[in-house]
Amino acid sequence: MVRKVGAEEEGVKITSELLKSITGEFDLESILFLKLTKIDICNLGCIGDCVNLEKLDLSRNDISNLKPLASLKLLTVLNLSANRISNIDPLYFCENLQSLNLAGNLISSADVLRSITELKKLDTIRLKDAVCGFSNPVCMNTSYSSTMLDMFPNIKVLDGERVMGKGSDLYRLCKDIDSSLKVIDSNAPLNVPLGPKKWVEDNYWELQPVQQTQTAEATEQLYELLNECRKLHSKAADVITKTKRTLRKMN
Repeated sequence: MVRKVGAEEEGVKITSELLKSITGEFDLESILFLKLTKIDICNLGCIGDCVNLEKLDLSRNDISNLKPLASLKLLTVLNLSANRISNIDPLYFCENLQSLNLAGNLISSADVLRSITELKKLDTIRLKDAVCGFSNPVCMNTSYSSTMLDMFPNIKVLDGERVMGKGSDLYRLCKDIDSSLKVIDSNAPLNVPLGPKKWVEDNYWELQPVQQTQTAEATEQLYELLNECRKLHSKAADVITKTKRTLRKMN
């Protein structure tokens, strides 16, 4: 249980003591990755002293003021989902930012995002998350997607959907097919979701058990290979024996 600093109604303020107790680091500049979720943070306090931070997760808190993040020049991944953020201007100074999650906040219009359009490395932005049910008021605009693509021409992934790079054309094609099928038969619910899809299933990286038929086939192939080796060994032995006999006769 994290102790709240200050008045109880003000929630949690990030302090050096809090960061050191969570990370075990004595020096705040040694912290490279930090996850502070679901602890009612409302004040970022001294988070800016972690100048070498590369990945930061502040999701599901009560944050509205991002000013302390302006000093995090090395930050590449930032998760601010499910907070109370309406202004992101301080992120302008996070020049190495590549991935930004703002789903579930109070971003009212695309103009709020103009401060980060100059971030050259930013290629992944999320303002809505269909899985978690997070969104922003700006996402309700009918021209939301096209506006985002115009503002961020180099973006690769928007709201979990790949819009540029390898796989983007195939993804859009599959999505268009799904939409067409739904229009043709609106009474027959589709099992395939039209929202963002996972690249791989959760168990993709798990080792799968080998099927019995595969084991049997592999065993049979191994025995065949061993028999071939025995035959080759036998032929080689015969050739060596005949060669020795010939050499003896010649001597």
